[in-house]
Amino acid sequence: MSGLANLHRAPWFWAWVAAFAAFLATWSMSAGGGGGMALAVAALTFASFSVLTGLGQMLVITLGPGNTDLSIPATMTLAGTLSLKLMGGMTAAPALVVLAGLLSTIAIGAGVGIANFALIRLLRIPPIIATLSASFLYQSLAIWSNRGLRIKPPQALADFTTARDLLGVPNLAWVALAISAGFWVLLNLSLFGRRVSAIGQNQRAARLAGVPVGRVMGATYVTCAIMAALTGFLLACFSGGAALNMGAEFLLMSIAVTVIGGSSIAGGNSNVPGIWAGALFMYLIVSMLNSYGLGAGVRLLSTGIIIIAIVAVASGRKANA
Repeated sequence: MSGLANLHRAPWFWAWVAAFAAFLATWSMSAGGGGGMALAVAALTFASFSVLTGLGQMLVITLGPGNTDLSIPATMTLAGTLSLKLMGGMTAAPALVVLAGLLSTIAIGAGVGIANFALIRLLRIPPIIATLSASFLYQSLAIWSNRGLRIKPPQALADFTTARDLLGVPNLAWVALAISAGFWVLLNLSLFGRRVSAIGQNQRAARLAGVPVGRVMGATYVTCAIMAALTGFLLACFSGGAALNMGAEFLLMSIAVTVIGGSSIAGGNSNVPGIWAGALFMYLIVSMLNSYGLGAGVRLLSTGIIIIAIVAVASGRKANA
């Protein structure tokens, strides 16, 4: 009983309350209050992309103040463009084509992560500046390789990313859920996760305690870039091809779902369940505002105010705990 009594103190609690309230509000605005299942499917589908990018961004933010990856949108575009181009030029068996596309996506993400951390570590450039600067290079490579073409994904991948093969839940949601479970294990039960949290709480103390700070931070940035690349790959397959602006909305989205979900923006504390709540909330609140027919400027302003309110409430609860 004490666990239930203290449930409201969990860092993800208010994010889930907000997501549920947004779902009810959006559902009530549909014709006759119907379409709840369709809304849930759409929310799970599109929130999955935010979850995947949010998991990587959460890992970086957990490293402590100043650690944020701003190259996520460009990495998504680059990975989606190059992987589809590679698969489009192959004549092998469908399974081999898909495998080649997935492996190339992981390789692109790893390369981006290594490049980002090299700028941070070797040139001592602040992470925000390093990843933002590098993103222009990645975007330029995507533009150069794209050359105005929109290559369609293999039919098997297109069908998989748009289907609901198990219990009526979108396949993308199952993929995001499986990866989320892996991240939870990584952060809560592994040595690597404890080291990431230790660095975020006090980098100097972690170094004195024998934590290989450089290697852990490098692995974190590589993981974040791989997650961005994987998201770009799945989004390109889902939408029928890679677009040069496909990752634009995920720059601030990846940060928003992390903060709304209860992870500490100051580092040292991550929250995987909260990522899902933040992603669902963001999708549902935008859908609700769209239902009111509000303009883009009003929607952005309203969304910003709501995010600030959620974070303020959560912070106040933590302070009183």
